[in-house]
Amino acid sequence: MVNSIETRLPTGVKDFLPIKANKLEYLQTRLKDVFYRWGFRLVAPAPLEDLAVLELGLGEDLREKTFRFDDRQSGRLVAFPPDITPQVARIAATRMQELPLPFRLCYNGSVLRHAEQRLGKDRGIHQAGVELIGLDNPEADAEMIAMAIEGLQAVGANDFTIDIGQVEFLRGILDGLELPGPQAQAVRTAIAGKDLSSLQRMLETLPVTDRQKEELLALPRLFGGTETLERAAAAVSNDNSRRALDNLNQVLATLESYGVAEHITIDLGELRGFDYHTGIIFQGFLSGFGQAVCAGGRYDGLTARYGFPAPATGLTFSLLNLLFALDKALDERVAFGSDILLFSEATDMTPAHRLATALRTQGYTVARDINTKDRQESLAYARRMHFRNLLIIHQDATCLTLVNTADEGETSLDMSATLAGDLRL
Repeated sequence: MVNSIETRLPTGVKDFLPIKANKLEYLQTRLKDVFYRWGFRLVAPAPLEDLAVLELGLGEDLREKTFRFDDRQSGRLVAFPPDITPQVARIAATRMQELPLPFRLCYNGSVLRHAEQRLGKDRGIHQAGVELIGLDNPEADAEMIAMAIEGLQAVGANDFTIDIGQVEFLRGILDGLELPGPQAQAVRTAIAGKDLSSLQRMLETLPVTDRQKEELLALPRLFGGTETLERAAAAVSNDNSRRALDNLNQVLATLESYGVAEHITIDLGELRGFDYHTGIIFQGFLSGFGQAVCAGGRYDGLTARYGFPAPATGLTFSLLNLLFALDKALDERVAFGSDILLFSEATDMTPAHRLATALRTQGYTVARDINTKDRQESLAYARRMHFRNLLIIHQDATCLTLVNTADEGETSLDMSATLAGDLRL
């Protein structure tokens, strides 16, 4: 009898049993293949960071979510990173500065964040992403978005959109306002929530010009297809916003040449990462799933915090969001389980060991049924533990029977031929 012990995990983190873990590995592998095809190379950041160094690359929001504790060896505060992008920026700035730009770096990893548990958010976050450091060019921004689309297609997503914004467009409007901090934040909150009525009431009491009011009231409605850009150009008059629209038009032209424009929507009222990003931002959404499965954008100021000024843009996939959104679809794409459970009726195990070794060399996944049981018990175990076949070695060790665990169909095989590579599953 199993001891009754407390096995509850800390809130906000998860174990993954074999089926879910296999799907998670599939997502990581398919995305990494996409990253490699685009010329990115893997880095593996450290699981712990010196807190003072890590915080150089964190915004206020992530600083508050960082797990930190005393390092008994150094006496300094260390932390579990809440995001991998600042770590990659540190690596690029401090370990790769002698190499020529641009750097194309990718990663797979897990991070921890304090989270509002009343909102049901995860504290353990699995990420896969890329950072393109050293290019200040619309084509680089378009590359991130095209990779996001290719990555979603690679893992089996069909119905999805990539929502693109431009924080400099917003900044051009908001920077002209002379409002106290709380009022400026309230305006930004209303814009982010597309709460036009609240924004309109607020602006009636604030010291803004009629032109500024018109620009601000346009923001919650500037989303949709590429026709949004024409409405945006008509709505603004400041030079910063107009330059941001020119930049966005260049990015969209590149995406058109990549042949992926059908997946694109525009949202010029998006404020995600306003204090962090410096240009194009984007998020990917799957139909019927309310959370973003990927996100990215330009962050030109980050590596400078580590003493290495360089423009940069990036893309991150949320593997858990992808896993939950695509769970049923992945049942058909992910080959879960093992090929063969090897059961021997003979007392001499040498033929079984030789056969298992030969089959593994041929590329099959094979486990020996070491526990003593009869054929039916072995078949029941194989089926329960997701082996696709039970391979039986008979007493004379020259004849084999292959049993399909799904329908119990049987095929007779010769030991010598199977050792020589005749098996076809």
